[in-house]
Amino acid sequence: MKVFIGADHRGFDFKSKIVNILKDQGHQIVDVGTDNNKESCDYPLFAYKVATSVAKSKNSRGILVCMSGIGQAIAANKIKGAYAALCYNVESAKFSRLHNNANILVLGAKSVKQRELSSIIEIWLNTEFEGGRHKKRFEMVKKMEKGLELK
Repeated sequence: MKVFIGADHRGFDFKSKIVNILKDQGHQIVDVGTDNNKESCDYPLFAYKVATSVAKSKNSRGILVCMSGIGQAIAANKIKGAYAALCYNVESAKFSRLHNNANILVLGAKSVKQRELSSIIEIWLNTEFEGGRHKKRFEMVKKMEKGLELK
C-alpha cells in the first residue's frame, strides 16, 4: 500500500521508526518531511501535505506524528477527503478503520508505547471499513464536509 508520512521536529524520531516498520511490512512510502529534529518546524505544513496527498490518491493512506498528535489531527481534518484519527493503542487504531473509515493515522510520539507501535500500524493498515450501520454515519460526515445540514 502507498503510505504518505509526515512529522514535525517533535515527531521526527518516531516517524523514522515508523518508516522502518512500513518498509519491513512491504509498503510504498512517501515521506513528506521533516528531515531532522534539530530545527523547529510547523506541523500544519506536514498535515497539509499528507492530507492532500491521501485525499487525491485512491488506495493510499497517511500517517502523521507530532508530540501529542492533536495538532496534526486538527489540521489534517481541515482537508476535504481526509479523515484523520488520533490513535493511542491497537484498539483505537482498529476501530478508527473498522467503524470510522479513517484514512490518516495520527500518533503522538509521547503517548504511544513503542512496544505497540508495529502492531498499531499493522492493524490500522490491514483493517477494512466495516460499512453497515457505520456507512450511514460516514456518509453523514461527508455531508458535513460539504456544508450540508444534517437532519
